[in-house]
Amino acid sequence: MTITLYTAATPNGYKVSVALEEMALPYEVVKIDLAKGEQKAPAFLAICPNGRVPALTDGDFAIFESGAILMYLAEKTGKFLPTDVKGRSRVIQWLMFQMGGIGPMMGQANVFYRYFPEKIPAAIARYQGEVRRLFSVLDGQLAKGEFLAGDYSIADIANWCWVRTAKWSGVETHGLPHLERWIAAIAERPAAQRGIAVPEPVKLRTDDAEEARRFADKARGMIELGRREA
Repeated sequence: MTITLYTAATPNGYKVSVALEEMALPYEVVKIDLAKGEQKAPAFLAICPNGRVPALTDGDFAIFESGAILMYLAEKTGKFLPTDVKGRSRVIQWLMFQMGGIGPMMGQANVFYRYFPEKIPAAIARYQGEVRRLFSVLDGQLAKGEFLAGDYSIADIANWCWVRTAKWSGVETHGLPHLERWIAAIAERPAAQRGIAVPEPVKLRTDDAEEARRFADKARGMIELGRREA
């Protein structure tokens, strides 16, 4: 069966493309243009009822929600998710930590710090502070071992694809040595490098004010599109 990944250049999209590369699974890519609202097209909604990327089809079987996709692929290949009950639970706990904490909080930090036309200092401080707290939780766990839950797993893939973008959220990782070591180690993995170039390479320099402004303007347009459709 042919695996097809429907994705865009977002941390959640990267989670699946990095996993596919790590698992050495052949797959096809369909780029979803978020700026054009392609995620709301009926054909895509038939695969992903929530109208968000990523989504994946394995033959005629469709999966949406990036965490669910990671678990499906891990179970399909027998890679990056232990089969014993406790080992599996440890990985899933840290996967859920990303799904329920790191992703939503970094996403909100991005919105208030980068995308909203008006700056709301209390909201920015609230979300950046929570992201930093979550980073400290990761740092504490990584002080115990090389990866989050024993061997390299889908939990590391999921968290790394978000944490690597910390500067875009306006959050520093200084003072979190175990987290910084882990970020750098995964960044050196060839499969991770290939995965974050899907569907196309994006090199956003946060120290380039004009480039950052253009990217933020584009993202702001997508947020406004979502508001109008809500």
